[in-house]
Amino acid sequence: MNIILASKSPRRSQLLQEAGLDFEVVVREVEEIYPPDLLPSVVPAYLAELKSAAFSAEIKKGEVVITADTIVILDEQILGKPKDKEDAYRTLRLLSGKRHEVVTGVCLLSQAEKKVFSESTFVSFYELSDALIEHYVEKYQPFDKAGSYAIQEWIGLVSIERIEGNYSNVLGLPVAQLLRALKGFRVDFL
Repeated sequence: MNIILASKSPRRSQLLQEAGLDFEVVVREVEEIYPPDLLPSVVPAYLAELKSAAFSAEIKKGEVVITADTIVILDEQILGKPKDKEDAYRTLRLLSGKRHEVVTGVCLLSQAEKKVFSESTFVSFYELSDALIEHYVEKYQPFDKAGSYAIQEWIGLVSIERIEGNYSNVLGLPVAQLLRALKGFRVDFL
């Protein structure tokens, strides 16, 4: 099977490379809109499936397309990518000293079948001082990150108290679950 990663995320590409998969990156712009009555935990799988629809008419035999979406949920509220610095500060203050959920939805699509799944990981932050938040936002500019942070960056090293679940899921792709799902598409990683 020819694997197509439909994501411009360098983290997702890196994760697939580290898993030993050969793949091609092809991106289609999709407006990420979901029904307002969806439970937050269902939104990533919905968006991953929506993104895969952009490929359904042109997918070739022997291809499997991987689409994904990751969100951060705190108190049943989705914390998306920040609009600006102030929004990043606000989001990190909300996460300070709290446990939140990171959910990634994945869709695998071939001519013959489609598989959609999601994985949840819980992340707990220590209390974050205003100085720590300011340093992180100014130096790392996490404006393209759900929840205004990337766990693999400095803030993850100095401020994460606990992770419950799959680490790669927090990076944007639950690799272990993805590899097992790909076996159903006749893709072997070992």
